[in-house]
Amino acid sequence: MSNAHDDLPHAPATARNRDPILAVLGCVLPPSGTILELASGTGEHAVYLAPDLPDLTWQPSDADSVAVDMINRRVAATGTANLLAPLLLDASAEAWPIRHADAMVCINMIHIAPWSATVGLMRGAGRLLARGGILYLYGPYRLDGRPTAPSNAAFDESLRRRNPDWGVRDLEAVTAEAELNGLVLAETVGMPANNLSVILEKTA
Repeated sequence: MSNAHDDLPHAPATARNRDPILAVLGCVLPPSGTILELASGTGEHAVYLAPDLPDLTWQPSDADSVAVDMINRRVAATGTANLLAPLLLDASAEAWPIRHADAMVCINMIHIAPWSATVGLMRGAGRLLARGGILYLYGPYRLDGRPTAPSNAAFDESLRRRNPDWGVRDLEAVTAEAELNGLVLAETVGMPANNLSVILEKTA
């Protein structure tokens, strides 16, 4: 039997990383409240994660209207009570169409967006999150100015060929931007394919 969204694009990495991500989120997200997911992309993480976190309200979003339509179709097909219709939200924008979140999740955005998106993400997290709120990031990073694996170095080169404003970011630069907005690095967790889970906490 086919699903209503079988015709929609799939991100191959999602099937590999969704369970490890869920394991970390289960430890760091609050027991209840609204989770804002930035750059939800295909929406596959949202429709997979939300049913396993039933006490949380999952709010997907994306800056691309085509992606928002795709996410909306996936959300509608699931019938998951705690999964909301997606928002059109550009992380780099000064104003967002949401005023509060109890935690935020951003998977695989920072390296495939201009640096202004990271700046906007941190600014938005500083504005939306209360003290103790968590911003969860997932993706590849450079540590101490160096890639964590040869595959990440090659990936960085391929990203920059596609768009010179993209690239694997220095974790230190990301956390420095976070600190400007009242968030500090609480923990990093090694993940599949040389990626990291980065947990930032609002402290001010």
